[in-house]
Amino acid sequence: MEYMLLIYDDGQALAKLSEQERGAIFQGYMAFSKDIRESGAMKSGAPLQGTATATTLRGNSGKTVTTDGPFAETKEHLAGYYMIEAKNLDDALAIAGRIPSLRVGGSVEVRPVMQMGPPQK
Repeated sequence: MEYMLLIYDDGQALAKLSEQERGAIFQGYMAFSKDIRESGAMKSGAPLQGTATATTLRGNSGKTVTTDGPFAETKEHLAGYYMIEAKNLDDALAIAGRIPSLRVGGSVEVRPVMQMGPPQK
């Protein structure tokens, strides 16, 4: 079954880390990505650029309104994602629990991907 792992980081907390600490997190991501790629669990994944580069679309009375920036002012922002293959939610949670951002106060949302059409084998 496919699961989306949505990674949320607190940009202010990350900015307070030393260059060495940020480097350790980056290296942790490289090792994590390599491990899940080699295990066959990783389908895709990527970091996202900062919220200052975001553009948000909203529906308003039948019209689409475009604004610069994130959809809400929040402490945490969507920083990246992994799409993985896991046999069940427990396995997906075990993989997600190894994401390096969790060590510095980030969070990871784990959601099953809705299957469209006949189940894949």
